[in-house]
Amino acid sequence: MVLDISRLTFSHPRHPTPVLQHVDLRLSAGCSLCLLGVNGTGKTTLLRCVMGLLRPQAGRIVLHDRHGHALRDRHKARALAYVPQQTSAPALTLLDLVLLGRTPHLSPLALPGAHDRAMAEHALERVGMAHLASQRFDRISGGQQRLALVARALAQEPSLLVMDEPMSGLDLGNQGRMLALIRSLNEEGLAVLLTTHQPEHAWLLDAQAAVLEHGRIAHCGPARSLLDAPLLGKLYDHPIHISFHEDTPCACTPRLKSPPC
Repeated sequence: MVLDISRLTFSHPRHPTPVLQHVDLRLSAGCSLCLLGVNGTGKTTLLRCVMGLLRPQAGRIVLHDRHGHALRDRHKARALAYVPQQTSAPALTLLDLVLLGRTPHLSPLALPGAHDRAMAEHALERVGMAHLASQRFDRISGGQQRLALVARALAQEPSLLVMDEPMSGLDLGNQGRMLALIRSLNEEGLAVLLTTHQPEHAWLLDAQAAVLEHGRIAHCGPARSLLDAPLLGKLYDHPIHISFHEDTPCACTPRLKSPPC
């Protein structure tokens, strides 16, 4: 077990209604867990609680190392890496941005060395951005920025990668590359916790899925059996059509009453 969330409850200051209520989740090494839910249901809040950016009012979040031991706070900075949904655009080259992912491995005031640079270059190569290493982060497209942020997270060498809508802003080709990358990271033993509005991503990753409704985990289980048309239709309050390939769900689309153009 890499991540163990138990009875997590969170409310924003001055807003007594909880955003998250009694959330229980577990994630094992080498697995992906996709969080689904309508806008405003608490997905990003949950990720920020996991990262320690928000402090819950109740419950616990325990991160374990590969031997099953609970990590102390000073070790979590190395073990946890975060790819946010949005970020500022610093005037750094992509290589310098990705080198920031090596910070938890450096002693205070130390500068990155040859090994850190090699790790950063390898991370850029894994996301297909090595040829843009000298480009400035604030001068590339939004989709390319997202890939660069993933590279920064990979350079950290985490045991748990937390990603907030990692496919947002990516074209179909880069979505496919991102999904393939996540699957390869799972095969290497990395656990991935991500949010998505596209159930097919959970199917393609052969991931576990957790459905958030009104701040609670309403459903949890293997995505390919859990995320069927009735559940998705109820979740999104709209009829959903699911396409299959060799008895495996592969795509879903909203049903429209009017005939297609």
